[in-house]
Amino acid sequence: MSTPVDDDPLSRERAHLAASRAALRAMREDVESLDISDVTANWVNAQVLAHQIEERIKALADLSDTPLFFGRLDYLHAPGADQAEGAQGERFYIGRRHVHDADGDPMVIDWRAPVSQPFYRASKKDPMDIALRRRFGYTGGELTAYEDEHLSDPAEAAKASRLLQQEIERPRVGPMRDIVATIQPEQDEIVRSDLSGSLCVQGGPGTGKTAVGLHRVAYLLYAHRERLARTGTLVIGPNRSFLSYIEQVLPALGELTVRQATVDDLVAHVEVRGTDDPAAALVKGDARMAQVLRRALYSHVTLPTEPVVVVRGSRRWRVPAYELQDLVRQLLDRGIRYGAAREALPQRIAHAVLVQMERSGEAPDDRVQDAVARTGAVKAAVKEIWPAVDPAKLVLRLLSDADFLAAHADGLLSEEEQKAVLWTKPARSVKSAKWSPADAVLIDEATDLIQRTPSLGHVVLDEAQDLSPMQYRAVGRRCTTGSATVLGDLAQGTTPWATRSWQEALTHLGKPDALVEELTAGFRVPTDVIAYASRLLPHIAPGLTPVASIRENPGFFEVRPVTGTADVVAACREMLGHEGSTGLIAADARVPELAKALAAAGISCLAPGEETTQDTRLTLVPASLAKGLEYDYVVLDEPRAVVDGEPDERTGLRRLYVTLTRAVSGLLVTHQAPLPPQLAP
Repeated sequence: MSTPVDDDPLSRERAHLAASRAALRAMREDVESLDISDVTANWVNAQVLAHQIEERIKALADLSDTPLFFGRLDYLHAPGADQAEGAQGERFYIGRRHVHDADGDPMVIDWRAPVSQPFYRASKKDPMDIALRRRFGYTGGELTAYEDEHLSDPAEAAKASRLLQQEIERPRVGPMRDIVATIQPEQDEIVRSDLSGSLCVQGGPGTGKTAVGLHRVAYLLYAHRERLARTGTLVIGPNRSFLSYIEQVLPALGELTVRQATVDDLVAHVEVRGTDDPAAALVKGDARMAQVLRRALYSHVTLPTEPVVVVRGSRRWRVPAYELQDLVRQLLDRGIRYGAAREALPQRIAHAVLVQMERSGEAPDDRVQDAVARTGAVKAAVKEIWPAVDPAKLVLRLLSDADFLAAHADGLLSEEEQKAVLWTKPARSVKSAKWSPADAVLIDEATDLIQRTPSLGHVVLDEAQDLSPMQYRAVGRRCTTGSATVLGDLAQGTTPWATRSWQEALTHLGKPDALVEELTAGFRVPTDVIAYASRLLPHIAPGLTPVASIRENPGFFEVRPVTGTADVVAACREMLGHEGSTGLIAADARVPELAKALAAAGISCLAPGEETTQDTRLTLVPASLAKGLEYDYVVLDEPRAVVDGEPDERTGLRRLYVTLTRAVSGLLVTHQAPLPPQLAP
């Protein structure tokens, strides 16, 4: 621990911060100075080790504007059987990563370590052997304040943390930040849930569900690093703008190996150049399509009517048709994937030949069986009985050939549904086809029917409420032997196939036993704003509990009639007068007009996903891309146009609910047209 420089507590804490930063620098320099020239046996090992060292150096980076530690715990006693190991009445500084001095003594404890847990969970009712919990306030990377809670002192009344509120309400410029300093007890329970179980988190706007999911990944990588290093982790977001917004959270916590992708990225077997109308997309996304694909695929398997004759030397070995039929039926009954069964069939036929050889007195071995499996006669029989199938060509035929689709959709899809998915102008080839996003998901399903999709150790699926059943299946294939964290809000579902219930969604995902948790405490959206947006809940998700804001600052909220675009631009200029980021959210069709008006007024703006700076703090956001994003101040243009921009009123009201809840500190709603009646008090 650092030596006190005087009796001023803040000075002592600053001295510890300076010493901790110096220790972190020394840790980084130790790694940078490693000489691996004499410890690697070959070039491959050298490259692997060099990469590991490079990643370690990145993980030890000291971000100058990010607090190295944000809290302190003073334990009362030496640990008992139920206390954290190592907590011997000691003092621990809690931060984003572990830092130790030259002797190996800890100067900062990783927030994920067991000894750090009371920082998030301890309370007056359950102090968890904590005498003092101290929170630190920072400006940039400079320590400026502290706040103490004497949890074991019955004379001290429980009070709200001023620094905690300030950190939650701190202006947002740039990408999403971690919430490691402000994780609440109910969030911490989710974050530290065991890897073996899957979780679904239903959370309204501002409840921190996205941050909880990302911090859960960071925690699991800490607690199960070796296992997840082998099996991998994946964060799935709704679009590229969203992924750009969250991409710095895990690196800021020292985790650099987590892949981030959209569902479209996962199923990118073909180039997507087309779109579906809502009716076609709804059918293509229905789980019944999985059975249609299975039927179509296995229709290629035919029971043999002719024997297979294998010639070896002067002998001819004959496998009769009835025996071949038994082999095919056995493979079909086993339910193994189409491609695996096709690979097994020649060996099954060859084994039948070997049995005949042994009966005749020969003593063949495995090499003979392999040779028989490779003979022309066996290959020709397999090609005829169990032909290779290309998944994209299979889907192409289903969408192009009405008779083929009807044969395999019988009893599953109605005639109207079949007509909805059939292409009016069939494509000539896989390459020339204008595949839609839903088509790519069908191809992914067919690919998995043929060959198993590799499974990851853990998958986080955010904004899950907008996925179709077939998309859930595509994600589920990526974690069949692992676990999943599903994040979403049923009230924010804005697709025609939006999730109706989490239990139904989890069944499609292959995780029907996943635990469903609900977050209802709002940390981000001001009270007046969330109360206004919640007027829509009875119309869009009547069974959900409204979010209850715990913000002490009520924030800024105003609904303002305007006479034209110039007034909207003026509203943006007004919001830019405040510190932090500003988002102008509008119906997609109005974005070009607003962009021209901003440019004419000399106000520069960014597109969603582009990083805000001190010079450019306004982002122009199409309503369709607003989900998951947040800004300190939001100007919402023309709510009626947001609703009318969707194919039906319920979806439009859900889109409006999303756009109303993107503000952290203030919301200004501007409108010329009458407001939707559902917003009436």
